[in-house]
Amino acid sequence: MNKRFFLRATAALALAASAMGASAQALTPIKFQLDWRFEGPAAFFLLPVAKGYFKDAKLDVTVDAGNGSGGAVTRVASGTYDLGFADLAALMEFHANNPDAPNKPVAIMVVYNNTPASVMSIKKTGIKTPADLAGKKLGAPVFDAGRRAFPIFQKANSVGAVNWISMDPPLRETMLARGDVDAITGFTFTSLLNLEARGVKAEDVAILPYSDFGVKLYGNVIIATPKILKENPAAVKAFLSAFTKGAKDVMANPAAAIEFVKQRDGIINVELETRRLQLAIDTVINSADARAEGFGALNQGRLSLMASQVSDAFATKTRVNADAVWNGGFLPTKAELNILAAPKK
Repeated sequence: MNKRFFLRATAALALAASAMGASAQALTPIKFQLDWRFEGPAAFFLLPVAKGYFKDAKLDVTVDAGNGSGGAVTRVASGTYDLGFADLAALMEFHANNPDAPNKPVAIMVVYNNTPASVMSIKKTGIKTPADLAGKKLGAPVFDAGRRAFPIFQKANSVGAVNWISMDPPLRETMLARGDVDAITGFTFTSLLNLEARGVKAEDVAILPYSDFGVKLYGNVIIATPKILKENPAAVKAFLSAFTKGAKDVMANPAAAIEFVKQRDGIINVELETRRLQLAIDTVINSADARAEGFGALNQGRLSLMASQVSDAFATKTRVNADAVWNGGFLPTKAELNILAAPKK
């Protein structure tokens, strides 16, 4: 009797183990490349991992930190990553400079409806409008998205010639704080907080956001390798649905979402990264343009204009083909995408 019970129990355990193994095998592995380090905005991707939203969608998603949008585009193009997060201008540049590349990534969802780029200065320098930048010393790394797009800002606002000073990213805000340059370009939610960390008060910083001065570039988008779009479109759709569900949670409670970033990088400054995340939400994710166009989607006319502007400003080898960089066919339903709340008054 005991022996028969033991055999049955053993068989039951074996069946359970087999079922668990089959369940694990049923998850589709997705490698995701961020554009930057594990900072506040990374919560949009880390929360759905931690809360199991991707797993519920039958996906096994791994999220890795990055070192810039250009790197994210290249890694997805190489096939090392299935999906990634990158500045749309960087994606356009890759397409136009590598027309014969066999695996050019495609944008499948807009996250930053507006470019986060801006020109920042210390108010005592007297820079109040774009016109005040003429003849001034501007600082930024040579690959900075704001610097690369500056000719578009310059043309839109009839800004005279400026003098560029190049430096590594960690020195950008330091040089502005010291007065070595008159202004810098950078992502607002990055450079503003970096300036504060260097002793500059937020109220002493003058900010000229590109999106407020005639530059309607899209910012960061989720990109995908053509291989996964062709071979597993269901997994891509499942990813975007789970991401959207997580994005709604992040915007509802940014402070709670930062805990998932801290789980990946234990030395982050929680207060600072919560503010960075909230700034990103307010300025480029839940912006007026995003609410008008709908979360995740874009306006075709605006996309075409951006393609032309990037071709000119980046002096690409070939013209950017707007139709080749975007595929909105994997987006969740409009009801799922309806996650942007009216701004708080």
